[in-house]
Amino acid sequence: MNIILHQPEIPANTGNIGRTCVATGTALHLIEPLGFRLDEKSIKRAGMDYWEHLDVTRYINYQEFQERHPGVKVWFATTKARQVYSEVSFGPDDYIMFGKESAGIPEEILAANPECCIRIPMLDEIRSLNLANSVAVVLYEALRQNRFMDMQLEGDLHRLSWEK
Repeated sequence: MNIILHQPEIPANTGNIGRTCVATGTALHLIEPLGFRLDEKSIKRAGMDYWEHLDVTRYINYQEFQERHPGVKVWFATTKARQVYSEVSFGPDDYIMFGKESAGIPEEILAANPECCIRIPMLDEIRSLNLANSVAVVLYEALRQNRFMDMQLEGDLHRLSWEK
């Protein structure tokens, strides 16, 4: 799986998303301009000690991303979409794009890809969910659909053992 953040603005969100990506074996793609520097304390704090294990790639703009990844399947997460994220079929190599916190994905990109736009259902009273939460919701549905490939599906207690 691949997560794309189009011009993220808040370092703590990107740090949390980076940590989620490390935990799931997902690559993170950052399309500039970023609203922060990647060496900021806040991004490292949110990503904790996992940031060094993150598969992250930066792009000058969306055009560079397209040139470097021709023909890939990209899903565009937006509050403007007509279809719900859980109603589409994610492939194991798909990309899921999320826009910047203040404005989302540019409408020019959305209008060029209407069949690939997906949304998280929510009540009318709220404009959007937190970016890091939105990534987690959609990413885990995509991973579930692909049977959590290569992920640990069981856990052990630290001091005790599970009853059989």
